[in-house]
Amino acid sequence: MTYPQESAADRSAHTDELRAAARHFEGATRRRLLTAAGAAAALAFAVQLPAAGAASAAELNPRRITENPFTLGVASGDPLPGSVLLWTRLAPRPFEPGAGLPRTRVAVRWELAHDERFTRVVRRGSVTAHPEFQHSVHVAVDRLGADRVYYYRFLVGDWTSPVGRTRTAPAPSTRITELKIAAVSCQAYHDGYFTAYRHLAQEDVDVVLHLGDYLYEYAVNATGGARAYTDRRLPAVFNRETITLEDYRLRYALYKSDPDLMAAHAAHPFAVTWDDHETENNYAGGTPENDVPPEEFLIRRAAAYRAYWENQPLRRPQHPQGADMRLYRRLRFGRLAQFDILDTRQYRSDQAYGDGWRVPGPESEDPSRTMTGATQERWLLDGWRASRALWNVVPQQVVFAERRDVPTDAFKLSMDSWDGYPASRQRILDGATAAGVENLMVLTGDVHVGYGLDIKADHRDPASRTLGTEIVATSIASGKDGADRPANYDNLTAANPHLKFYNGRRGYVTVALGQDSARADFRTVSAVTTPGAPVTTAGSFVTEAGNPGLKPA
Repeated sequence: MTYPQESAADRSAHTDELRAAARHFEGATRRRLLTAAGAAAALAFAVQLPAAGAASAAELNPRRITENPFTLGVASGDPLPGSVLLWTRLAPRPFEPGAGLPRTRVAVRWELAHDERFTRVVRRGSVTAHPEFQHSVHVAVDRLGADRVYYYRFLVGDWTSPVGRTRTAPAPSTRITELKIAAVSCQAYHDGYFTAYRHLAQEDVDVVLHLGDYLYEYAVNATGGARAYTDRRLPAVFNRETITLEDYRLRYALYKSDPDLMAAHAAHPFAVTWDDHETENNYAGGTPENDVPPEEFLIRRAAAYRAYWENQPLRRPQHPQGADMRLYRRLRFGRLAQFDILDTRQYRSDQAYGDGWRVPGPESEDPSRTMTGATQERWLLDGWRASRALWNVVPQQVVFAERRDVPTDAFKLSMDSWDGYPASRQRILDGATAAGVENLMVLTGDVHVGYGLDIKADHRDPASRTLGTEIVATSIASGKDGADRPANYDNLTAANPHLKFYNGRRGYVTVALGQDSARADFRTVSAVTTPGAPVTTAGSFVTEAGNPGLKPA
């Protein structure tokens, strides 16, 4: 894909960005060292990417758009006490490169109102959708009331988008009595329908935390994999692994065209973080899954990060710089809850022992290994020391508590989870204890099952102190239909007494945070390989404020 000519200032800025990216990878673990030639290749890619706000030479008259440009719906995200972030992307023909629009700017109007009929408009304005950013739109609307519900829409020419519903966060000093959140993860399009999102759209929640694997890089065939379409066929552009910027952009178009996902985005603000599949399975920092040149992977990572930002309701500080993107950030909801959203992919050490389930040993237990990187770790611990929230919630990607595979001394642990980084986990727990965090809750995705876990001072001693709770949200679709009792149910529950709940169906989890306790409801659907399955509650648990540990509700 060709981009407009950049100014000397822009080229200089991108050079600085890539030099910083190269420095980030220097001195890292095996297969992570960028050669001079690799850095040059990455730089050649980056200078093709215009800086934020770059403008094309021409602007398209919106009235010349003759097909619906809002095929990917609308979304909002990262609510603040007086601000919301609104998103859409113009795509009259979403499954084509370029999405059916010429490489020109398009003026997009937006409106925010107290009511869904827009009789009481609060704010309105106009923003430019640039082709360099695939005609995506990110609008930060400020000077709003705290803890208020609003409705929003976009307008282009004669076209009006679907109406979205969002809400702002409570003011930092507010003593709110309850906050209800939902956590979701892992939505492999080719594994089934996003039925759970249709049910989530009907839930009364304040915000949805997406914990990663928003898309998968794997090929999707003409019949949609397990969806087994008989009335439509997907174009061949999806039947390949995502590698290039165009590949990732098209894949987001496929996922965001799903009506159930669009309904959930329109109903609730989302706070998103990625895991691995938004780029490549089980990558670690600058280390790819497969043996490709590091500089080649850096280029792929830059493309994946850019497409992620273009297609998510993220604010300006999350705009990527080449192959780097600061996704970890903090959201506060009054005095009740602080959310420290982590990124456990971009800065981690390479998986020990070649990844997979392995017997732990000196390599995995090396104290220098990190899951978060030193800077993010300090940011998290500093944030806890300054926190005045009752609940300190950590939305992140991979299982935090220890998880042995068998109830014998010959157990193995997942080297991709925090079990492969025990020294890093211990530093986090020591920091929580030092900061006086009494109500620690970790929200996790990744594993395509629902878990309820107690976080122990010593996971191998059931009598040791309980330091917090971990709620693992099952997948939206990944793993196909699943089962209430997966094949390893007996081994896993026997090997891990701190595992209080285990279910392998698809769905999501809701958590109601209150002044005295928090309640987690694991919501599941019976099938995703056929559409329209009902939702049920597979399990409900509470943890008391000041007395961590999960108990049946």
